[in-house]
Amino acid sequence: MWKKLTGSFALAFDNIRSHFFHTLLSVLGMVIGVASLVAILSMIDGMEKFARDQIKNTTSLNAITITPVTDRVVNGVSIKKDSLAVITYDQLQSLKSTLSREASMALSVVQSTEVKVSGTGYPIGTMVMYSNHLTKPVEDGEPLKLFDEEDLKQKRKYAVVNSAFVKIAYKNAYEVAVSFIVLERDTFHVTHALGDTASKRPFVFVPITTMSNQFFQSNPPQLAVEAFKSSDVSQLKSDVLAWIKKTFPNHLDQFSVQTNDHRLEQAARGFTLFRIIMGLIVSISIVVGGIGVMNVLLISVTQRTVEIGVRKAVGANKRDIVMQFLCEAITISVFGSITGLLFGMLFTTAAIPIINMLVKIKFQAIFSLETISLISVIAIVVGIVFGTYPAIKASRLDPVEAIRKE
Repeated sequence: MWKKLTGSFALAFDNIRSHFFHTLLSVLGMVIGVASLVAILSMIDGMEKFARDQIKNTTSLNAITITPVTDRVVNGVSIKKDSLAVITYDQLQSLKSTLSREASMALSVVQSTEVKVSGTGYPIGTMVMYSNHLTKPVEDGEPLKLFDEEDLKQKRKYAVVNSAFVKIAYKNAYEVAVSFIVLERDTFHVTHALGDTASKRPFVFVPITTMSNQFFQSNPPQLAVEAFKSSDVSQLKSDVLAWIKKTFPNHLDQFSVQTNDHRLEQAARGFTLFRIIMGLIVSISIVVGGIGVMNVLLISVTQRTVEIGVRKAVGANKRDIVMQFLCEAITISVFGSITGLLFGMLFTTAAIPIINMLVKIKFQAIFSLETISLISVIAIVVGIVFGTYPAIKASRLDPVEAIRKE
């Protein structure tokens, strides 16, 4: 069996070599189809990686967000709830002790409002963050200090402002050190101003413990749990859900617990759909290449009618003839597939610098082994499918009639 198989492939190679240009032109559709499929799928893989990197850079995939549900739906109408279940700073400490994995936690409320600065007679529109943050992260350099742990425990009415606020409210740095601001009818001492920050909007930071429960009913805080390791997110989410169930047994529906990995899943589904659609469109060229394979083999059957008759006359059966032409179909398909893969990779490699120059981003195509293997298998299967008919036709030739045609 193995000897017959190797002999069939050797015969197929000889036939392709003797009709090289004819074979190349006949499988040109397959070459173009495979090259196009390689180029498109490798670029889509690169686009997906680029999108994933962008999502990771703009969104923390280690974060678990616990958001209060402020509305209820009645007859399809969203109605604001009369009272809300609110996570307090003390409860935050309780949650921290129940977590089975290491994580940082931030309880915060951000609102736009007006504040009055001592020494000025006009209100200043600003963003206010009520938070338990002790520092404010910055893109470059050390984190900027906001408060001490003792400030939170003692509920000190301190405030920290950013550089954009300073430019609007003060004339010099001395005024910052001695100033007070009125916020929510309470007076806060401005302890210091942050240095140059990326935000161009005025910001005021105050300890979240200084605000009353009545304030939180109108402005419920959001809790963010940041896992130190991505692998801990699932377990931490389970811990948070268990804590909410225990702490708020009658208000389980008042919190929405979400992670950001769904964004990656949405992007992956979108690219998978795009990959399938583009693959189906480009695969038409591979089918055309399969027709070319069938054309080559039908011509081969016509040219080698006498040879087939002689082989059948000396004892070759139908299976031997079918095997001979299927081996030839596989060889032609592999030849077209390899040629298409090489052209596709060369074209993509040459096109990437041009794309990067036009869109001015760092984008790279990805030639994955899975993609190349899948394309090769598809091309070979198409070749076999379209080579089956000529093989069967050759096996059904009558040896006497075939020899008589000489």
